Amino acid sequence: MVEVINASGSAASNSSLSAAKRAKNDEFYTQLTDIEKELRHYKEHFRGKVVFCNCDDPTWSWFWRFFEAKFDAWALAKLVSTHFANGSPSYKQEYTGKENPVVTTPLIGDGDFRSPECVEILKEADIVVTNPPFSLFREYVAQLVGYKKQFLIIGNHNAVTYKEVFPLIKDNLVWVGVSPRSMTFKQPDGSTKDVNACWFTNLPHKKRNEEIILFRTYAGNEHLYPKYDNYDAIEVSKVVDIPVDYEGVMGVPITFLEKYNPAQFEIVWLAAGNTRASAPKEILARLCYVKNKEDRGGCPVINGKRTYGRILVRYMGANK
Repeated sequence: MVEVINASGSAASNSSLSAAKRAKNDEFYTQLTDIEKELRHYKEHFRGKVVFCNCDDPTWSWFWRFFEAKFDAWALAKLVSTHFANGSPSYKQEYTGKENPVVTTPLIGDGDFRSPECVEILKEADIVVTNPPFSLFREYVAQLVGYKKQFLIIGNHNAVTYKEVFPLIKDNLVWVGVSPRSMTFKQPDGSTKDVNACWFTNLPHKKRNEEIILFRTYAGNEHLYPKYDNYDAIEVSKVVDIPVDYEGVMGVPITFLEKYNPAQFEIVWLAAGNTRASAPKEILARLCYVKNKEDRGGCPVINGKRTYGRILVRYMGANK
């Protein structure tokens, strides 16, 4: 059994045809093993809380079944679920413990998470946990942050580079979860598919407090850390190679976010294809950014050749 995740086909969509296409592309069904693997790190956050799974049909959803099974042990206050019914009337389901029956209430609309009635349910929730439609991830995260909700959700790992998402990561409003990226989902035809996906959350977890052990040095090894043509920063192609003695800005792989500790590093900005268009002027000035015909909007350039997108960071312990 899995939860059915469909993209919205509401009035906010351009057309029923495009909505149907998005729905097909968004049907990735989360497996129980992935839910258990991640959720076990957050038990203490759920005591007395109302949990809302707003992209989950309780008939199929492993999210619903997980929280229903853990309801008493985790001392939840209430479990609520809604789901998108692709143009048909949907319903809300509520659970308050094994001593009470599950309450099912019809919805006026199709359960689109953006609909007024689903937003009203969201307002009453404490923590949102689900696998939202990947194609609507930007809107989904913006809604959660706008209503100041705690959340633990699944998204494509590439979402860390979205111009709507990265500033939230930089400002420590969103971060990645504990489990390694790459998840195996079931699809409507019963087959499985490996997806470059990860958990996104604003719930504290122990891994976020772990320091990266640094042992490389920049002094004497400058040739191993070339400077970018278009940024005042050096290239560090592997997280393990971050030098312990460099005080300036470094470009590190995007996978750095899986080990990022905000007490150890400052995230300055993202060096990728949308950097120039979305970066504040003061950030570009700090980085001494110089437009380069090879960078396609902001990717790092070394000796005239564009390299991979990088997270631009500064190690805050270098001058200690």
